[in-house]
Amino acid sequence: MVLITAVAVIGGAGLAVWYVGDTTAPAQAALPPPAVPVVAGTVESGNVPVYLRGMGTVVAYNNVIVQSQITGQIIKIAFIQGQTVKKGDLLAEIDPRPYQAQLDQAVATRDRDQAQLLNARADLNRYTALQQKGFATTQLVATQNAQSNQLQAQVKYDEGVIAQARTNLSYTRLTAPIDGVTGVRQVDQGNIITPSSANGLVDIAQIQPASLFFFLPQTDFVEIQQQMATGPLTVLAYSQDDKVKLDTGKLDLIDNQIVQTTGTIRLRASFPNAKRTLWPGELLNVRLLLDTRQGGLTIAGSAVQQGPQGSFVWVIGSDGTVQTRPIEVAQIDDGIALIDSGLQAGEKVVVDGQYRLQPGASIQELTGQAARGAQLQSSIEQEIP
Repeated sequence: MVLITAVAVIGGAGLAVWYVGDTTAPAQAALPPPAVPVVAGTVESGNVPVYLRGMGTVVAYNNVIVQSQITGQIIKIAFIQGQTVKKGDLLAEIDPRPYQAQLDQAVATRDRDQAQLLNARADLNRYTALQQKGFATTQLVATQNAQSNQLQAQVKYDEGVIAQARTNLSYTRLTAPIDGVTGVRQVDQGNIITPSSANGLVDIAQIQPASLFFFLPQTDFVEIQQQMATGPLTVLAYSQDDKVKLDTGKLDLIDNQIVQTTGTIRLRASFPNAKRTLWPGELLNVRLLLDTRQGGLTIAGSAVQQGPQGSFVWVIGSDGTVQTRPIEVAQIDDGIALIDSGLQAGEKVVVDGQYRLQPGASIQELTGQAARGAQLQSSIEQEIP
């Protein structure tokens, strides 16, 4: 800047004196913007499981309603509701007296018919001997032989009646047909139970092993089928909040048709359920282990950002500045992103603090307690509307 000053008057005439001076101050150098504090992470390489996720419902491996095959009064209940039972355990007993009486009658009838059969055979032997000597007619022998055969058939019929009576008597003991857990008892002691009772005595559910039905998009069908051809696929069951792993099982069924209304395929997995963490009717998250990618590249899922052109990350250069780079993400599972393309192993990316970054900005990497504090603060700010 140039400053011009005019002063002084000498005598009567004015004499202007001009002083010209350069008052331009030296320009102050512009300060670089401060480094942005961020939390950084490294692109890792390793074996990465590839999962397909879905929702599923636990069902009993086998489910049986214990029905009575005869009509009678329940005189004994031998189980507690919710009890674990083994195959063959007594559950209830029906009054056996009417059926014991039927068995006794059938046995008595058979014994009578057997006695008559023995007598008829003895007469047949005598008549046959007399016929040979000419003292008995052929008609008499034939009639006795027919009577003997008739009584023999009657005894055989009696044996069938006895077998039926014994079977009915055995039905007075209601036993568990499978291993499992009993549900709510439907009939109390003293009541009459019949074969037509819709709810039977009790429901028994086999939960060890347990089954789980779940659905996945039909677009995954071909890949699942191809992987099943190489061996059984592992299925993981997680709690509904997806935080607790409950059990590990195997995929054993792909349904024989696509559900057209939803465009999904139904699958079934079996779990040993040794700790009984799976219960019939329970709604769970399911992860089907489709493959394990060898040498897969992974970063923290928080490093992945979304822009108009898709997914990208902030990559930290060797000079401490950042630039955006587009990437392709295969999956994000348990906070870890599997990268298909766009990064190389060993590169550094920003995993927290991206909201203050601009291309070319210098960064300050936070570590240790400072990094944990920055991540906590970032999560709090994201929760505040």
